[in-house]
Amino acid sequence: MLDRSLEGVVELAKSGLNVRLVVVFGTHKLDTVSYLARYADTFQMVFVYQDESCGPGLDGAIRSALPMTQGSVALVLPDIVVTGPDTPGKLLEALRQVEVAGWSVVAAEERDHDVLRQMGALAVTETGGVLTVGTATDKPVDPSGFNAFWGMVAVTEAEAHRLPDVVGVGTTNPLAGAVALMVETIVNYNTPAG
Repeated sequence: MLDRSLEGVVELAKSGLNVRLVVVFGTHKLDTVSYLARYADTFQMVFVYQDESCGPGLDGAIRSALPMTQGSVALVLPDIVVTGPDTPGKLLEALRQVEVAGWSVVAAEERDHDVLRQMGALAVTETGGVLTVGTATDKPVDPSGFNAFWGMVAVTEAEAHRLPDVVGVGTTNPLAGAVALMVETIVNYNTPAG
């Protein structure tokens, strides 16, 4: 699963970009550090313990990683896998889009309310041939009005400080206005199957 979630990051490195992978983990995940050694020749890796002063959960993990980032930042979660024939290069395309829009997401269409309640839900619309996010929220109680969810997020260095708000509770989600790059399928391996 970890290898599958990193496919987009490997594509970035193959494209010639200088890639730094910042891995946030707790002491119970030390095996992950050993496993990731296989990527030492592919990209630079930095390992950071999740600093509890940054808060618990995913938003705290993102805050722990941010001091180690440089340039545009991509949020790639180890339990989220973007799949399908249209996925190679989507993360690279997302990073290119942030130069124009500031934010971009790799997303999949979804209409099932039960799925949307468990994901980062998006309302994606098309204007002038460009797909953008109208509104976004993480794990909405009421998923009506949402038609997609994100699997990866890319943001400029100047806006990266707002990245924890993508998954934060009680915050304004900064994905409104982001360019949406649609893929066939995104699988969340951390969500119970129905």
